[in-house]
Amino acid sequence: MANTVIGIRFKAVGKKYYFDPAGFDVSINDKVIVETVRGIELGTVIEELKEIDDSEVISALKPVLRIATEEDMINHQRNQDDIPIALKKCEVQIKKNKLEMKLLGCEYTLDRTKLIIYFNAEGRVDFRELVKDLANEFKVRIELRQVGTRDGAKFLGGIGPCGYLICCNTFLGDFDTVSIKMAKNQNLSLNPVNISGLCGKLLCCIKYEDDTYKEHRQVLPKVNSYVNTVDGRAKVIAVNIINKSVRVMTQSEGIKSFDLEELLNIEEFDSKTVIQDEE
Repeated sequence: MANTVIGIRFKAVGKKYYFDPAGFDVSINDKVIVETVRGIELGTVIEELKEIDDSEVISALKPVLRIATEEDMINHQRNQDDIPIALKKCEVQIKKNKLEMKLLGCEYTLDRTKLIIYFNAEGRVDFRELVKDLANEFKVRIELRQVGTRDGAKFLGGIGPCGYLICCNTFLGDFDTVSIKMAKNQNLSLNPVNISGLCGKLLCCIKYEDDTYKEHRQVLPKVNSYVNTVDGRAKVIAVNIINKSVRVMTQSEGIKSFDLEELLNIEEFDSKTVIQDEE
């Protein structure tokens, strides 16, 4: 069954959520008011009307309540302006309760009935007394959310090993699964220092090139296999996955390099043999 939806995002670099447009005529970048599990929120339309299957709907679609009014925008800006003050008060209460937790950020719901506080910690934290103190301080409902190290890096931002702002804080709306197998497939150093991001997890960018490496590996010969070239039969001594080229040892010309398209034939090879890529 098809559902008519619009895509909405609540943060500049956040996940996309689907909502029922409820008959409202909206365009990209329009501000709308919706109800989420967190409460009444203001979101930005990032995807116009489209049809999706039931399989793409994670939970029951909620309707757009209204197009954001001027009053909504004023209230939203007020909430944003009050966040630095709220964070300072939260820090004071955390220190008072002597809790081992790292405060990452906070946000008010649009109607200011709830303050959601995000933090990171090594293990479980008993914050029951903290919630009571914060409720007395802010006079609103308090919700504390413990997030993982990846989400923590997304909140705080920073400079990655590439010298650019980290991806999760600039354009990644959601996290893809990154595995050590991907790093091996790209012949990367398995030293955690070299392949880990600021969050301590595997670099998200390892995922970016994984499909290309898989695709190129399927057509390239393996190290120690044999190929036929214009200089005769030759043994493959190294392969360059990215530019799809091989280095071979020929009987007549010695070591030479060929692009994949220049090879006349690739002989079958035992797939159990380990590939050693050229740096």
